[in-house]
Amino acid sequence: MPSMPKSRFWTRTDTAGAEHALLDDGRGLAARGTMLAVDPVPWTCRYQVTTDPDWITTRLEVEVEGTGWLRSVRLERAADRWRVTTAEQGDLDAALAAAGHAPAGLPGTDDPDRLADARDVDLGGSPLFNTLPVRRLGLAGAPADTTHRITVAWVLVPSLAVVPAEQVYTSLGPGRVRFASDSFSADLDLDAEGYTLRYPGLAERGDGR
Repeated sequence: MPSMPKSRFWTRTDTAGAEHALLDDGRGLAARGTMLAVDPVPWTCRYQVTTDPDWITTRLEVEVEGTGWLRSVRLERAADRWRVTTAEQGDLDAALAAAGHAPAGLPGTDDPDRLADARDVDLGGSPLFNTLPVRRLGLAGAPADTTHRITVAWVLVPSLAVVPAEQVYTSLGPGRVRFASDSFSADLDLDAEGYTLRYPGLAERGDGR
């Protein structure tokens, strides 16, 4: 496994948790990372994501593990179609029920063609993945009020269900982007490379950069 020249670390502000990503963004993005959180049940998530040189996502692999269960999903894009494969051990729904939460349902998707318009993936709870459309669309240096409406393949955590989601990114000037999806919106502070420094209500960078 190749070493990575860059590192980013975030502390969750919505719950106890963190994310550490190792990455190489010399030609597109190759990254692997680990996320931890205690909500809705304690879990550890490991991921690897790859884009082409234009920052269009080509592959995402995710594995999430908690007490008595483990799930994984792999998304691969080729010829403008997504292939989605999943695996599951143990019983996440039983762990959720014991903690008083609703069932998660099955990982993956029963219809990958619903993801056909997605050029980006979004991993729930990860501020790293906002960088994919920011860099692909050149939003970090775009004039204020530049807006792009996109479809992403949204991977929910910890269920690893994959659903299409419409998102809107609007440049607010240098170093700031507004992210919106349905009725939710947040103004993100970015570093000079387009990585999230502060995502209100979710995470803040803790690597001192």
